[in-house]
Amino acid sequence: MTRVIHTGDTHIGYQQYHVPERRDDFLDAFRQVVDDAIGSGADAVVHAGDLFHDRRPTLTDVLGTLDVLERLDDADIPFLAVVGNHEAKRDAQWLDLYESLGLATRLDDEPRVIGDTAFYGLDYVPRSQRDALDYDFASHDADHAALVSHGQFQPFDYGTWDATAIVDEATVDFDALLLGDEHTPGTKQVDETWLTYCGSTERASADERDERGYNIVTFDGDVTITRRGLDTREFVFVEVELAGDEGLEHVRERVGEYDLTDAVVIVHVDGEGEPITPAGIEEFALERGALVARVTDHREFADEREVEVSFADPDEAVHERVRELGLSEAARDIDETIRASKVPDSNVADTVEERVADLVEAGDLAVFDGADAESAHPETEADGGHAPTDDRSSASVGDQPADDAAADETADAAGEPGSEDPEDQSTMEEYL
Repeated sequence: MTRVIHTGDTHIGYQQYHVPERRDDFLDAFRQVVDDAIGSGADAVVHAGDLFHDRRPTLTDVLGTLDVLERLDDADIPFLAVVGNHEAKRDAQWLDLYESLGLATRLDDEPRVIGDTAFYGLDYVPRSQRDALDYDFASHDADHAALVSHGQFQPFDYGTWDATAIVDEATVDFDALLLGDEHTPGTKQVDETWLTYCGSTERASADERDERGYNIVTFDGDVTITRRGLDTREFVFVEVELAGDEGLEHVRERVGEYDLTDAVVIVHVDGEGEPITPAGIEEFALERGALVARVTDHREFADEREVEVSFADPDEAVHERVRELGLSEAARDIDETIRASKVPDSNVADTVEERVADLVEAGDLAVFDGADAESAHPETEADGGHAPTDDRSSASVGDQPADDAAADETADAAGEPGSEDPEDQSTMEEYL
């Protein structure tokens, strides 16, 4: 029997909402996972990618992770992992650093046997390179086999990478695919192979309302997948529907019904009531002990209505300015990809290229024509994009074409907010 903790999407180093405490929260969640592994006597911790939130973690993040992995090593529990899209670099990976220190194993096409189970790895691979994969894995003599990988896989609804192809074409029969990238946990089955996402260990966005946690996967004749939650920072979600004569005071009353101490407070306002100033609600929540408060008013008001612009929501001011530029539909799509989407900064250039190619292939060149300011709507949703993996990943799964080096240059110019600490810009790269 082999029992492992399957985790991933720890996103260490993410200073969410630009608050240092949130950056600490992501490392603390990973520490909880490791403490649980030690306390329960797990045979291994299997990490399915995005250990770090950014390919340039600060020295503080690198050393904090080092400390957690040393605890795991002291307990003689191996750490097996793959590289995700957020942390992927073009040369050596941060995971390679920990492997060189004897604290981690970067999984690839060779089996790593734990108990009676052989574990393999497949780093994140950009969509444009997947057709070149041959899924050629070395053989093993264990009773079970599992593949650890990172990506958005079919048959899950959001999938773009066909897991059926992996199961059918792989030279090894896998009992399970242990997956990362999707922050919501889920389990499906393809033929006789289980596919499971462990979900993220902290809330990387306000859309992630369910409890955070990880999977416990047991290989013992059959594959058993169970789930355990983590004690993470409280998120308080307040939904307010305003009647015609209600406004700011009513929103404050609703927010005041909750215990806001040290919580991240997310307020959504809808209905027919009066316009509100988000800053007034956010200040109210902070005075009552909230760590962070964010207010979104989903209502639309006539252009002639005078509404105060709050610096608590600078993104809305940027949206307003983009609307005034009269950009074409294609230009607004690119703006969303570069500035406001969740596309990892290391793959902005690739994603922009894909989006433009898709528009040209569709044949509707009118999308490249400029638009009047009144008709321009910049809230175009861009496709999710991902960072390329390095040569080691390519060699382990077949020849893959090289990426355009411009991706790194674009990423430097369009870094994701909150990914670096202004007081600690040093990274381990400077010391290697």
